[in-house]
Amino acid sequence: MLKARIAVLVSGGGTNLQALIDAERSGIISSGKIELVISNKPGVYALERAERAGISTLVIEKKSLPSREAFEEELIAALDGAKIDFIVLAGFMCILSERFTSHYKDRIINVHPSLIPSFCGEGFYGLKVHEAALAYGVKVSGATVHFVNEIPDGGKIIMQRAVEVKEGDTPEILQRRIMEEAEWKILPESCELVCKRLVDERSK
Repeated sequence: MLKARIAVLVSGGGTNLQALIDAERSGIISSGKIELVISNKPGVYALERAERAGISTLVIEKKSLPSREAFEEELIAALDGAKIDFIVLAGFMCILSERFTSHYKDRIINVHPSLIPSFCGEGFYGLKVHEAALAYGVKVSGATVHFVNEIPDGGKIIMQRAVEVKEGDTPEILQRRIMEEAEWKILPESCELVCKRLVDERSK
């Protein structure tokens, strides 16, 4: 069966990467196969998760390269060299330029831990998103999977799931609930949706 070749870009622990690996194993992702995991930092736990799952890994350190352009050129060379069809950003802490995103138009997705357009855009990442949501006093938060373009969190929405904010929530507690109830579910589902589209287009 024809499958889309997936690369996952990471910067940290890789909990969303693990959700994707588990979803592929369980058959939730059946139209794609994770072929490569790239980190912009060495030694992160996401790389260990990938290696344990038998997935090829690569480190391209942004800070060791002279410019964002040089970093993106290395990324493109690695992705195209591995014949990657589709890219998932899973806690990848680098903003990508229009040159990069247009090279993979409608073939990059990201999961953001709020209901876009709330608490998103430049500067909203990790716990900062949940701190802002709690400070504002929202009763519902959640996660959004969207296509990636040159505007941070600005691409077309693919899927969203709402999660209740509870009395006494801390940013850490809310973060965990949103991961478990939303991110780890809609990221694999969105991944399968896009992979299936790519496979169907190629089969025509």
